[in-house]
Amino acid sequence: MSSQRGLKYSKEHQWLALEGKEALVGLTEFAVGQLGDIVFVDLPAPGTAFRAGDVLGTVESTKTSSDIFYPVSGRVIGVNEALNDTPELINQDPCGKGWLVRIECSDVNEVGSLMDADAYKAVTG
Repeated sequence: MSSQRGLKYSKEHQWLALEGKEALVGLTEFAVGQLGDIVFVDLPAPGTAFRAGDVLGTVESTKTSSDIFYPVSGRVIGVNEALNDTPELINQDPCGKGWLVRIECSDVNEVGSLMDADAYKAVTG
């Protein structure tokens, strides 16, 4: 697993990249490896408000269907529209072009409860 500097990780295997009050959220390389080839992703509409731990959407792979969770509370301000036609971007570049949503955090202090790369690597082996 490659670690990206500055990313934070949830125990549900989502990553978060914070810039001010905004953040990108995606699936970790570990999660993608467990899921296999992703064939469909269901993402929320922009404007959707949520709390940390709420279901963000669903990802379907050749192996299974799995819920995705928000790592922090806030509001969706953008979704990765490219995933509608090419969900395999998540497999190809999970911490880059395969991002899921852009959010506005309601409390950036919640990010402090997420793991750094070393802690996440210890959890996932």
